Amino acid sequence: MGLLYGIAAVALVWWLSQKFATANTTALAKALKTVTGVLAFGAAGLLALRGRIDMALLLGAVGAWLLGWSVVRWPRSSASSQRASGTVSRVRSAMIEMELDHDTGAMDGTVLAGASAGRRLGTLDDAALRDLLDEVRRSDPDGVRLLEAYLDRRSPGWREHAQADEHPRPGRETAGAMTEEEAYDVLGLAPGAGPDEIRRAHRNLMKKLHPDQGGSTYLAARVNQAKEILLGRHR
Repeated sequence: MGLLYGIAAVALVWWLSQKFATANTTALAKALKTVTGVLAFGAAGLLALRGRIDMALLLGAVGAWLLGWSVVRWPRSSASSQRASGTVSRVRSAMIEMELDHDTGAMDGTVLAGASAGRRLGTLDDAALRDLLDEVRRSDPDGVRLLEAYLDRRSPGWREHAQADEHPRPGRETAGAMTEEEAYDVLGLAPGAGPDEIRRAHRNLMKKLHPDQGGSTYLAARVNQAKEILLGRHR
């Protein structure tokens, strides 16, 4: 009998809330919905005391729904976490644009000019990369350093077998001029990033560019230069 009273009370209050809602009394309908949820919980408690756990759970779930409680925690959408992960730094030369993934440390790039223009470095075989390196050496010193850094990470022993070893490698790797836009790209930041974001991105990248991780002094120099340029805006 108590079960029937509980169900009847819930049904009655819910019906009244619907009537008030159609009468353009939104606030009152919301209040009645809350009351209905509370009554549903009360009825669920009585049923639980009487040993009707199945019905108690059902009414409890109805009460939670009426009160706007979520009993299921859905996973966060990938869009909400896109900014926290998947950040990529980019360093450009005349012929090469290199990309470094902050999360994995993976390096890849795009050929911007020359016979392989538009190709991704990851799609080129070793012979094609050696040809590209010879081509880049003729007109793009910064591109040489970028491509060598990529080869060092992709094939650590490439220097011992490549004809490129016949050409002496510059002893000192210096970084050329960099614009503010390029500095943001190097650190993988959006324009307007604050000092804390700049320092955090710099630390993260320097860990990826450590020699034990296949990094290069040239890329590290570009990252340091980007940090100095952007922090200079906040002084």
